[in-house]
Amino acid sequence: MTIRILPAIGDPDAARAVSSLLNQLPDAEPAPAVADSAALLHALAGAAAQGAGAPAAGAPPAAGQPSAVEALPEVVLVHERIGPTPALELIREVALRFPAVGVVLITTDAGPALFSAAMDAGARGIVGMPLGYDELAARVQAAAQWSAGVRVHLGGSPEAAPGPAGTLVTVTGAKGGVGTTVTAVQLALAARAAGRSVALVDLDLQSGDVASYLDVQFRRSVVDLAGIQDISVRVLQDAVHDHHTGLGLLLAPEEGERGEEVDDRAARQIIGALRSRYEVVLVDCGSQMQSANAAAVELADLALLVTTPDVVAVRAAKRQVRLWDRLQIRKAEDTTTVVNRLTRNTEIQPPLVAKATGTQVARTHVPAAFKELQPCVDAGRMQDLDGRSTVKQALWALAGELGLVDSPAARQGRGSHRARPTLTGRKRKAITPGAAPGSGGVPGPAPGAASGAGPGSGTRFGVRRGPAAAAGGPGPFDPSGEG
Repeated sequence: MTIRILPAIGDPDAARAVSSLLNQLPDAEPAPAVADSAALLHALAGAAAQGAGAPAAGAPPAAGQPSAVEALPEVVLVHERIGPTPALELIREVALRFPAVGVVLITTDAGPALFSAAMDAGARGIVGMPLGYDELAARVQAAAQWSAGVRVHLGGSPEAAPGPAGTLVTVTGAKGGVGTTVTAVQLALAARAAGRSVALVDLDLQSGDVASYLDVQFRRSVVDLAGIQDISVRVLQDAVHDHHTGLGLLLAPEEGERGEEVDDRAARQIIGALRSRYEVVLVDCGSQMQSANAAAVELADLALLVTTPDVVAVRAAKRQVRLWDRLQIRKAEDTTTVVNRLTRNTEIQPPLVAKATGTQVARTHVPAAFKELQPCVDAGRMQDLDGRSTVKQALWALAGELGLVDSPAARQGRGSHRARPTLTGRKRKAITPGAAPGSGGVPGPAPGAASGAGPGSGTRFGVRRGPAAAAGGPGPFDPSGEG
């Protein structure tokens, strides 16, 4: 979002200093400073009148013409020595006449008395002098987000939604070793390949491996942001590692014990800062719930729970879902389970996983093909995974199903991994039941196999029908039990 800023500063030296800093702010569009209170009010009234102009009395604005609210700047900076109207009175008048504008006071006295008086007058923040980039950027961004929220309620553009705009996706493992980090990394790479700005956050604070999977040597980590009250753009840029794939990486600390410094408050603040800068924020939460990653799951637009189709992992997934429900973090029906390492001969199929956990199961399942992953895992370069890999194709198809990849190819292939062409453009050949393994295709169901009827079912994998399964009762592989 572009932030339009109108400074009202009578002192030429202060105006030059403010303009210099404003020109360094990302996504900022500063206007030339006005010299007095009358010029400020005239400029705001002119912008509102121009935006509310219509071709005829009572007629709506022409197509493409902004409303009165949209035409106003998001932020106004008022210097304490502005005249002839005193600064606090000017702030009060701007707040009354133009309630969608966030006003920030620039002053040499940032004490509690003036702060209270400025808030009572309607200011959204105070910046102390001498000016600093970090403080100015934080106050301007906070005022702009507040302004965006007010404009929605005053009839401005619905596109100017308040708060963070980025999609937050969390990836949690039912237990260790089920493929949580591989899933998070590949989903992030798929979203980045689709042209979106992506941040990948490692909130597995004690044993995070995102850096190892992407061959990253890093100096800063998420812990460096934990003690900062206002995370400015510059501070965030210093902590985020710019990977050559285009991903922004915020990594777990090398010293696992330092992970305790990141509490739920810090996690919420860090995630909010990232969502304001990136279109997609993917968080690897690991498999152990702590306050930081629990806050991430609670805030998530999409919460993924990764499990493998075995009794131990599915029971762990069930315990995880129950834990989230008891702690009021997330409901089971709002969680999407991803079944990893699925084969045709697996006793536990996705419909049974859905029944045991009470969650939705993603239609796209990830096949068991560790040999495809092993060279990239050993080299620590998951970004180099071959496009012909069935694991990569499945995970990128999952990204399309989740809406992280908005492309015709992804939409065409949603819900049917076998029907989707490979990323190289060649159609995949279906393997007959007697085909040799390792031919690069995804195994299909054996003749006569029954398809699952629950969420995540498809024709790719048949459900093995044992005596207990045929009768509808729990069998020896039923994961819903506790024994």
